[in-house]
Amino acid sequence: MLSMTELLEILEGNRKLSIRTIEAFPEDELFTFTAVESMRPYSEMVQEVLGIETGYVRGIATSVWDWQPDQFDVQSKADLLAACHSVRNQTIELWEKITEERLALVESDPFFGPPTSHFSRLLYCLENEIHHRGQGFVYLRALGIEPPMFFER
Repeated sequence: MLSMTELLEILEGNRKLSIRTIEAFPEDELFTFTAVESMRPYSEMVQEVLGIETGYVRGIATSVWDWQPDQFDVQSKADLLAACHSVRNQTIELWEKITEERLALVESDPFFGPPTSHFSRLLYCLENEIHHRGQGFVYLRALGIEPPMFFER
């Protein structure tokens, strides 16, 4: 079992890689490029990741469940990077309120699906970020840009 500190370190390492992925995008393609018509620009995917993290971490820490998909006013790469840092700072502030007992608690999911543990919710946040970052890597390669090394955290 991971300690709370180790779990936060994993989340942090992944966020650092996501930030480097955002930084690799040219400003306009970050907000406009898609590989196929049915997909979203990477900036929208990142905002989803941040919204889910905000909603789940706040809910797990305080039992206040509120997810607002369009909560960020992001107009530029700088805005998106600032949102990434802001959300993670909020997570770090709330982290001390999250106990291992709280993570083991199984409750109905207020946003997406069946009852699950709070630990599973945090894993979902991580998996969602990794999934969308993978899409961002594909976008970068399609734009002729080498993505950051995925193993460098």
